[in-house]
Amino acid sequence: MPIRATAILVLGCLLLTGAGPSYAQEPQPTEYQLKAAFLYNFAKFVEWPQAALPPNSSPFIIGVFGENPFGDDLKKTVAGKKISDHPITVIPLSNLTEATNCHILFISTSEKKRLAEILQVLGSASVLTVGEMELFAQSGGVINFVRERNKIRFEISDDAAKRAGLKISSKLLSLAVRPAH
Repeated sequence: MPIRATAILVLGCLLLTGAGPSYAQEPQPTEYQLKAAFLYNFAKFVEWPQAALPPNSSPFIIGVFGENPFGDDLKKTVAGKKISDHPITVIPLSNLTEATNCHILFISTSEKKRLAEILQVLGSASVLTVGEMELFAQSGGVINFVRERNKIRFEISDDAAKRAGLKISSKLLSLAVRPAH
């Protein structure tokens, strides 16, 4: 076999197996680093009623209810960032009554059995609820993380958002994998 044909065959095999020249690469973000980035970006594409956003010096609050799967990733992701001139603060929540003070509330899978109670307590409060459990959006949550072909995607219940007085950008709605009903 000529040298050129051999080189092409070896290169083709390397490409098919995923091997190839090794370059220093940035480590891939973890699942919760990606989800933290999604949470921050969700905030940029949702409009809260004016009454839900306090004066500019007040923080924009992202609450994590239940076990915190993010570790420090969420705090690192939003450090020094703002939403509509509001500095972002991440707070862990253990008390359900504090949840209505949040702008975004990530509801951990550890709270799956209490989901109906949590959503009932929130009622029509202007809180963007985000979860990662089966039937979250169909149960009244606004945004649910889902896995689709090994990628993290999300579904949106625009009806739940409207009940909370939130307006979701058409750009964000168009990125959802499927609407939740």
